[in-house]
Formats: sequence, C-alpha cells, structure tokens
Amino acid sequence: MTDSFTLTLSCPNRTGIVHAVSGYLLKYGCDIGQHQQFDDSLSNLLFMRTQVTAPLDIDLEAVSRGFESVAAEFQMSYQFNDRQSARMLVMVSKLGHCLNDLIFRWKAGSLGAEIVAVVSNHEDLRSMAETAGLPFVHVPVTPETKASAEIRLLQLVDEYDAELVVLARYMQILSDETCKELYGRAINIHHSFLPGFKGAKPYHQAYERGVKLVGATAHYVTSALDEGPIIEQEVIRIDHTYDPRALQTVGRDAEAQALSRAVRWHCERRVLLNGQSTVVFQ
Repeated sequence: MTDSFTLTLSCPNRTGIVHAVSGYLLKYGCDIGQHQQFDDSLSNLLFMRTQVTAPLDIDLEAVSRGFESVAAEFQMSYQFNDRQSARMLVMVSKLGHCLNDLIFRWKAGSLGAEIVAVVSNHEDLRSMAETAGLPFVHVPVTPETKASAEIRLLQLVDEYDAELVVLARYMQILSDETCKELYGRAINIHHSFLPGFKGAKPYHQAYERGVKLVGATAHYVTSALDEGPIIEQEVIRIDHTYDPRALQTVGRDAEAQALSRAVRWHCERRVLLNGQSTVVFQ
C-alpha cells in the first residue's frame, strides 16, 4: 500500500539540488512519480514541484522536519503537502457566474478544492449557495463597518479552516492589512481589455472603442488593486457584431474559465510565487 504527497520548493540555483532531494526521499522509501523544475536564469532561482509516492505508514511531519537540514544547506523555501483537496472559502457580491462555475466543478470533482462556505456582502446569492448545500454567511460592508467586516472575514477563514480564499467577483477592496494576512492564499478575478477600461460600464466602453479581444486575469490578492502576481489569463477573440450585452457574456465566460484554472492549479500545488510573478507547473 502507498500514499502520496507533493513537495514544492524554491532556492538559489546550484548543482546538487535534485540529487540531494531525491536522495533524501529515497531514505524514506519514496518514489518520484512526477518531477517538474524551472531554472530562472534572470534571478538565478530554481523552482521545483515533485509528486511523491510513499509507504502508507509514512510520517510526513517527520519527513518534513528531517528535510530542514537539506533546506538549510541550499537555502530552500519548501512545503510538504498531502492534502488531496484544499479547503476553500468563496467570497461573492451580486454576480453569480463565477460562483456557479466553481460549484459545478466542485460537484464534478474537477476543481481540486472543497468549497466549505460562501461569504457575501449581499444576500443575492444565498439561494445558489444553500441549494448546493453550502453555508452562506452574510457580512454587510459599509464605510463604517468595513474594518469589523474584515475582522469577521478572517475569523471565518479560521473557523472553516480554509487554506484558500477566492474572490469570485467580490466587489469590495480589501485593506492592506487583510491583503497581507492572506498573501499567497487569496485569488481574485477581474476582466481584462486591450486597451483597459476602468470605471462604470467597461463593456460599453469596450464596444464603443471596437475592442477585438475580451479577457480575464486571475491573480493573487495584494494591496495593489488588481496588480498581484498573475496565475492565469483567458482571452477570447470577438468582432464588431458583439454588442455590450454579448461582450459581457463572453467576458463572464472568460472570468469563470480563468478563475477555475487558477484555483485548480493553486490547490494542486502547481503555482509558486516568484517575486511579483509566478511559476505555474502544468
């Protein structure tokens, strides 16, 4: 009988890293099922994702502790993970296309995550969440209650033991403090146009300018609005026949597709932060 886990790491690049890692795993009777690495020549950093098959009775905590000496020698940041499905809390406002898509993929077993709760600053999507059997928590946000609402959000993350927070068209800007608390474990989605249109009615602006590409960007949440490390982007070509309503429909499709892929890759430990960018192993 066997078990499996994933090792991800990054460190300054030098000879002997792969040999040291594989040799260490061999001591515990482990077998490498899949190995991916990227040598970033600009930063001289190595990024690695190794999927491991191990004896069923393996003590992963002991393996992780014992790896500290290898990590220290090579200045590694690393993580061992044996969770088969990450626990995910979804935040929404009034638009339900991303939540609906995430629920569908979760029910189909293709998301790589377990949705544990839906949190919203509005009541509009309660029935969608509860029909799927999910707890729905209404946390209203006003300028006066914004600070206490974010405290409640972080409490819910702890209560539901959520390792990932997904802003599935949550139309509130998180504070710098909350962004820092959730860094690397909160994903947002926003529309992307070429050129970019901000403010009210972006799809109407796009139509008026004759946009030919509609897209969406999924990225990690940072204090810089919509400028966090990018995980995935989706682009769909359109033409002059698309009116603002059709543009909006295409845009929402792009948002749902980009977000679901970003969530799955994150939960499968395929995304490693590389400064303001990411390394995504597929």
